[in-house]
Amino acid sequence: MPPLEVLLPVAGLALLDTLSPTTLGVTLFVLLSGARSVARPLFAYLGTVALFYFALGCALMLGLTAVLDRISGLSDNPVTGWAMVLLGGGLFAYSWVMPTKKRTPRRPTSLRTTTMIGLGLATGLLEAGTAFPYLGAIGIMGAAGLAAHTWVPMLAAYNLIMVLPPILLYLGHRAFGERLRPRLERWREKIDAGSREALAWIIGIVGFLLLINGLGQVGFTDVLDSLRD
Repeated sequence: MPPLEVLLPVAGLALLDTLSPTTLGVTLFVLLSGARSVARPLFAYLGTVALFYFALGCALMLGLTAVLDRISGLSDNPVTGWAMVLLGGGLFAYSWVMPTKKRTPRRPTSLRTTTMIGLGLATGLLEAGTAFPYLGAIGIMGAAGLAAHTWVPMLAAYNLIMVLPPILLYLGHRAFGERLRPRLERWREKIDAGSREALAWIIGIVGFLLLINGLGQVGFTDVLDSLRD
């Protein structure tokens, strides 16, 4: 069982990652496509995205673990905490000034399984560098020096939570059919219109969590507690 100071921020970042405009946008596009069967293309896409990010997370954690093993005590070193403070503060500041101009949403050209798998890989490859909640969670787990038997299930749970809202949308579509279409169309319009604003919020929240975690690691919160006492 990971410590709460690691589990809680990682769980919060996983919940934040459920707001991915790309994943939700593609899901709504598939559900509103009018295709006879939407389950296979949708789950081909979601499965590809989840497996891609899980593999990426494992690779990053293994690389980070190797670095931490070579530099003993780095996970408890204030330098790591100050790095998280600087990164978190930078992300939080950038979220206030980043451009939020509307972009053309990414849509599949067809609903073939191979096309949806390709779109899932493209989503991962193009957005891995800006997957700030996921990268932030990996940074927190790596800095905590978790063992593989702890962080592997955490990564798997993270990716399951990440694709849970699209799965719930699919189940709602199955249960209510065309009665849900007007609402799904409104949601898609809102996601398309506010995708950049949503990304700015996500970056800001991730930066704030990294900042707080880093301040705790360098002992800043202990200083505040001592002042209160």
